[in-house]
Amino acid sequence: MIPYLLKLAEVSTPGAISFEPLVFWLCGGLAVIGAIGMLVSHKAVHSALWVALTMINLAVLYALQSAPFLGVAQVVVYTGAVMMLFLFVLMIVGVDAADSLVETIKGQRRIAILAGVILVVALVILLGNSFSIQTADLVNADSAYGGNVQGIAALLFGKYVLIFELTSALLITAAVGAMVLAHKERTAPKKTQAMLARELFASGTYQGPLPTPGVYARHNSVDTPALLPDGSVSEISLPGPIVARGVVKKINQTDLDGVQIISEGLGLVASENEEGDK
Repeated sequence: MIPYLLKLAEVSTPGAISFEPLVFWLCGGLAVIGAIGMLVSHKAVHSALWVALTMINLAVLYALQSAPFLGVAQVVVYTGAVMMLFLFVLMIVGVDAADSLVETIKGQRRIAILAGVILVVALVILLGNSFSIQTADLVNADSAYGGNVQGIAALLFGKYVLIFELTSALLITAAVGAMVLAHKERTAPKKTQAMLARELFASGTYQGPLPTPGVYARHNSVDTPALLPDGSVSEISLPGPIVARGVVKKINQTDLDGVQIISEGLGLVASENEEGDK
């Protein structure tokens, strides 16, 4: 594969080698791998990382085609802003793998399949026409305006200014719509954690956190160790800072007797159940 790429890199000038074909095939292949990885990934975070790989390689291809402004915009806007924002949302909100199997909008799978088919047909037609279209010489086009950035600015704010403004209005409308949908009207100030805790204990039905299953605890104090069914102390029932301070309360004989009574009672119930089964 490498000798083939080096052969493609040879130009008409003897002894001169251009690495543009080599970079194209390398970055193009990585971009395709990222796109395929995005499709086959089962987790949304992994799909986002694959898309970021594809966008970075597209930025390199833009720069390779004498379009440095598009390359920088691809990295800063899409890879650096849109994808990172998408990852932050996934990390904060969290998305389960089973969520992707639930249709939040009725018929969205059929619409997605139809849109995918249309996209594939459009790409095939575009690739077919690319062999008959003359390659654009961006170097000469940029020189007419003084540079790549100046040429893009002249087109955006000149020939395509109406389309550019309509696109910006569409993006602003989408941002405002997202804020309206995410906004929740409040008629009272948001309750703090202290207020919620006071309301919880004021109800009279909350008795504090319960002990973990499989242990015997006389109360919910963190400085009193829980007892295992054999009467020994459960080390994981005590927080580390309590042990380090040396303020752990001792287990009295009453607690040990209680564990013994419970163990004997459970054994008696188990033996009676076995006799009943017989």
